[in-house]
Amino acid sequence: MNDSLHALLKRVDTPTVCNAIEVAQGKRGFDAFTRGTMQCSAPGASMVGYARTARIQAVNPPTEDPAIIKARRMAYYKYMADGPRPGVAVVQDLDVPNAIGAYWGEINTNVHKAFGLSGALTDGVMRDLGDLPDGFPVVTGSIGPSHGFVHVVNFDQPVRIHGMTVTPGALVHADRHGAVVIPDDVVPDLEAAIAQLFKSEKVVLHATKGKRITFAEFEDAWAAFEASRT
Repeated sequence: MNDSLHALLKRVDTPTVCNAIEVAQGKRGFDAFTRGTMQCSAPGASMVGYARTARIQAVNPPTEDPAIIKARRMAYYKYMADGPRPGVAVVQDLDVPNAIGAYWGEINTNVHKAFGLSGALTDGVMRDLGDLPDGFPVVTGSIGPSHGFVHVVNFDQPVRIHGMTVTPGALVHADRHGAVVIPDDVVPDLEAAIAQLFKSEKVVLHATKGKRITFAEFEDAWAAFEASRT
């Protein structure tokens, strides 16, 4: 991902990215996106980056030796601090659908932001909504008050977030609508695909937005819209 594409992806929303992937692929049917409604700490913000993945649990206390848990936690933090940038923390909560441990609060968001990550995507829980740092959106499954017995189970493995599989290093885009994994083979064409998408949408929006039109006028606009997409 070059700097120009990165800047563009920071400006657009996730539905735009989903549509642009289909433009680049020349067909519908792309399905590497989340299902269901997610929460976002910063509704107007998008995150984009290469996935740094992990799994956590919080309902029950860990049964391993505390020294093992501590060593894994610090190895996890080193893993999150390393790797390509831009990066996104993608953390699966193994307690879902009964997740209670808010891993993403004031402390962890500031730590991960300081590591240079662009945001966090999780099917788990966030809290401290009034104290989360600017510039680090969290897209999450739910909101709750407690961290429970939250602990890292593993990291640098494929994870699944709201029906979407994310492998380490995958390029992820997320906002208040949910998240999408951008296929590697689409990346070189994505900037042009977004430009084509905007051009096509402008045809029908120019004809309809804020206006009262007849069906005949709509037919003409829609024909021009479809022609612009081919």
